[in-house]
Amino acid sequence: MRSRWLGGALVLLLWTQSALAGTVLVVGDSISAALGLDTAQGWVALLQQRLKNEGFDYQVVNASISGDTTAGGLSRLPALLDAHRPDLVILELGGNDGLRGQAPAQLQQNLAAMIDRAEGAGAKVLLLGMRLPPNYGERYTNAFAGVFTELAQEKEVPLVPFFLEGVGGVPTLMQADGIHPNAGAQPRLLDNLWPSLKPLL
Repeated sequence: MRSRWLGGALVLLLWTQSALAGTVLVVGDSISAALGLDTAQGWVALLQQRLKNEGFDYQVVNASISGDTTAGGLSRLPALLDAHRPDLVILELGGNDGLRGQAPAQLQQNLAAMIDRAEGAGAKVLLLGMRLPPNYGERYTNAFAGVFTELAQEKEVPLVPFFLEGVGGVPTLMQADGIHPNAGAQPRLLDNLWPSLKPLL
């Protein structure tokens, strides 16, 4: 009888610990989906390992899809919030909007709606900013980058101004396509967001 009680207590303890574990939901594009790499090499997988190493009890759910836009992310978000009930949502979207020349106003509207829905579901939000290559023209690239700054101020959410800082445009850290970071760049990407992420945990 005693062993049965101890066994039941252990199951209850494990269930309680699991229930108390937080969830980090990453909604992004190919940068977070680790396109061209083994997913275990990507920054999202490295984030899971760092959380464990530093004693944070969080499960990371990577809901990133290569080629996704803010419109795609917005359409997917409600189901993701219902399924995973995250404590924290990391938004890494917008790059494909910019590469397709979509209006910055639409980008801002979509990201704002994603922030509102995530916060409405009880999650904190971390916004990862992006920038475009200069060949898109100064006017458009400035307007694009300004979307992230304006949103962070308006919605009062933490922002990583340029997620690819120290990586974008560095040949030794990029894959052959010149667009996607290689395996060697992934720790730097994690380091870029960690100072903004850690206070939210």
